[in-house]
Amino acid sequence: MRTKSVGKKKINVITLGCSKNIYDSEVLINQLKANNKEVVHEQNGDIVVINTCGFIDNAKEESINTILECVKQKEEGTIEKIFVTGCLSERYKPDLEKEIPNVDQYFGTRELPLLLKALGADYKHELVGEKLITTPRHYAYLKISEGCDRPCSFCAIPLIRGKHISTPIEELVKEAQSLARGGTKELILIAQDLTYYGLDIYKKRALADLLKELIKVEGIEWIRLHYAFPTGFPMDVLELMKNEPKICNYIDIPLQHIASDILKSMKRGTTKEKTNRLLNDFRSKVPDMAIRTTLIVGYPGETQEHFEELKNWVIEQRFDRLGCFSYSHEENTSAYSLEDSLSEEEKMNRVNEIMEIQSQISWELNQEKIGKTYKCIIDRKEGDYYIARTEYDSPDVDNEVLISAHDVYLSVGSFVSVKINRAEDFDLYGELI
Repeated sequence: MRTKSVGKKKINVITLGCSKNIYDSEVLINQLKANNKEVVHEQNGDIVVINTCGFIDNAKEESINTILECVKQKEEGTIEKIFVTGCLSERYKPDLEKEIPNVDQYFGTRELPLLLKALGADYKHELVGEKLITTPRHYAYLKISEGCDRPCSFCAIPLIRGKHISTPIEELVKEAQSLARGGTKELILIAQDLTYYGLDIYKKRALADLLKELIKVEGIEWIRLHYAFPTGFPMDVLELMKNEPKICNYIDIPLQHIASDILKSMKRGTTKEKTNRLLNDFRSKVPDMAIRTTLIVGYPGETQEHFEELKNWVIEQRFDRLGCFSYSHEENTSAYSLEDSLSEEEKMNRVNEIMEIQSQISWELNQEKIGKTYKCIIDRKEGDYYIARTEYDSPDVDNEVLISAHDVYLSVGSFVSVKINRAEDFDLYGELI
């Protein structure tokens, strides 16, 4: 019986992991569409491409379970072919080929042309900087660099993504202009390390230079900064943030811990004193800034005293947004040689303690917003509410503003003024002004 060629098949791209993977999937989808392929994102398809995450244990488990579920569907005849790409495949390709042989082919993070060839498509160089967004049209992730040169002891990203490579400013501006023409109003700048941007190609930290060009792009109203490494942060960015309304008063800066000897073991290149000084600079130079951070608990050698120091610091700093993760003992990282002595139960207890503290802080900070009016962007409608965000909130990870949908119609992606009249731990409720 004759089968249809690969070109006639529907290709389903499944994305797992972080916003960097979302970006990579969008580039892949655009390349496939330019080759006249029928391609969907996380829907039914004859051929499945799984863009995996391999950063920490939970992410690896999710990726493997997704692969196994697709293999089962292939064995049942509902899927014809499976291709696996992304971080898990980059890091564990030989093991995966041995343990899950029913996958047709595995590809690393830097093998897009080879993946396209396996899908019967050609890599089109003229599409560099072009992508079809999988997020709602009004916001999009803009990846400004790839890889990381930082030596953090717990992190496998340099093993997976390679050395830091900045994308030239003119290419990013071109991409931003393309996104704006498609209806994007909010750019979320992402990288393994925004702080390092430009050092490789401009021989200086050039994040501020990039922002100065991006704010000129017509149609873009908000620009948000994600994943800035604290060491060597380019302070000229703060002046821009304070004076330029397009740049959201928001920073995502993963600090990971505060005990100086833990930071030293983590190879973070900073101390408690330097970290506190940086946070003070942020708040003095941009008083209206919302600071988001992430922490790791249960790192090898973290004593109860270290943990108490971390908790007290979280109480003192009163971060606007905070996420906390338990330490994951990752092969081939320098921390892997240290004893992972705390049980998973103890690690999760520490995570929960930190998040309980943050929940109370978030509730208190949200109460202060009652009676105030904020510019919000409408993300979606759910049931009886429109779900919106302020400039102090990033999609999927931060607070949301709920606006009653009774007797009002709001278009997704529009900006509105909202007066807050009620607040919970992580949600605000408001009315249109």
